[in-house]
Amino acid sequence: MYTYSKYGSRLPTSKVYAPPSLINKPPKEKKKEKPRLEPKRVNAPLPEGACPKKKPFVNDYQNDYVHSRQPSTQYVRNVDCPTEGYPKLKKLKELKQQQVDKHAIKPYGVRIDSRQIVPMLNSWVRDHAFQFDVIMIGALVENQFLLPLLELLPLYKLCAKPGFLFIWTNTANIKQLSFLLNSEKWNKKFRRSEELVFVPVDEDSPYFPGRVNDGFYHGEFLGKKPNGNGESLFKRTQWHCWMCITGTVRRSTDAELIHCNIDTDLQMSPKGSPGIAYNNAVPEAIYKVAENFSNSNRRLHIVPCRTGYKVPVRMRRGWVVVLPDVLVDNFNPEEYEQQIKAKLTVKQKTINTGGVRQVQQYLVPQTREIEGLRPKSPS
Repeated sequence: MYTYSKYGSRLPTSKVYAPPSLINKPPKEKKKEKPRLEPKRVNAPLPEGACPKKKPFVNDYQNDYVHSRQPSTQYVRNVDCPTEGYPKLKKLKELKQQQVDKHAIKPYGVRIDSRQIVPMLNSWVRDHAFQFDVIMIGALVENQFLLPLLELLPLYKLCAKPGFLFIWTNTANIKQLSFLLNSEKWNKKFRRSEELVFVPVDEDSPYFPGRVNDGFYHGEFLGKKPNGNGESLFKRTQWHCWMCITGTVRRSTDAELIHCNIDTDLQMSPKGSPGIAYNNAVPEAIYKVAENFSNSNRRLHIVPCRTGYKVPVRMRRGWVVVLPDVLVDNFNPEEYEQQIKAKLTVKQKTINTGGVRQVQQYLVPQTREIEGLRPKSPS
């Protein structure tokens, strides 16, 4: 059925029967599209070896690595001074370093063959009842045999409660180390707390993990044959560290034991690091992370492999370094005990490990200025 106008033309039914509000409704206006803003492309500084005709953009670090073979870490600006722009944190780290140096014992080194490390530590526990509040295992070298050694070390007896364990390894072994720490044997004794990462700025750094140490073999402890790294498209650029805690530590109540959030979980080697002539296999930043975090002063560092006399692990005040290639072998158990009692503040603490008992804690005393500057957890 159609409806015709007075001129005889057909009209649609909607025009005839639609209400007036719909007939007189103005058409909808189309929304104006906002003009698209193109991102500004700012040229990054051209690294050495890059083609001048193809300068990389600021955010295109992957393309930059393809053309120049330089890692993107070289563009980080505050590597030399991480506390730039944070004056309170800078002052806090300076005060803590002064306090640690003031109460540190003299450096001790133990030169011992890799196969004799486990029997020697067992004798320390059996004959001298030695315990350490901070134990660090490993260094930034490729030929470490950490997993076989960790299953044999008497760490649960050697580490005080509460105590802290730092284990360094490369990216290739981080999954195996994580699997070991998640096992029932380790999970009940050491609680995995934090993961730390150390990144060298460039390949000229002595801590770059992609190269092979001359004259030293992977798996030397197990008697395996050497296997070279070779050239590949991807290179490992990171070192990982699992920090584990034994005992119960709460940062809101145990401020005399730990000072959290002073160092970041990512540490980088300074720019312009010297090459193989830089005679230290462990960067100072790694030691400072452990010293700033824990206020305890009985510290042990175990390096289970040879690093060579060109790149040794240097002795450090406040630490006992166990290493086959340590330069000075001067550890004396009786002298060490005297140094500990003379330099540190001894505090009694009650802990509950199936039964209430008193333990002695050897602490670095802190000042009011340090307590006022350090980050605190809300009460």
